[in-house]
Amino acid sequence: MVKRQAWMKAALVCGMTVIAAAATGCQIDVGGQTLPSPYYMTDDVQYYPKGPEFILQREADQMQATLAEQAELQGEGY
Repeated sequence: MVKRQAWMKAALVCGMTVIAAAATGCQIDVGGQTLPSPYYMTDDVQYYPKGPEFILQREADQMQATLAEQAELQGEGY
């Protein structure tokens, strides 16, 4: 009777573990492949607004300002 209760308890714990793992919906790694969550089709869509075409615009503006300043200084005779 004690063995049967221990076996039932172990089976219940294993079953609950499997159900909890299946219900989490996280990514898994199988044979070197990263597989998505089973709920990936119902996940919320993340929106990232489109950024500027030229991502270094501030740096380019600063370089142009520096070149203009240098040209102005050379024009003054320095």
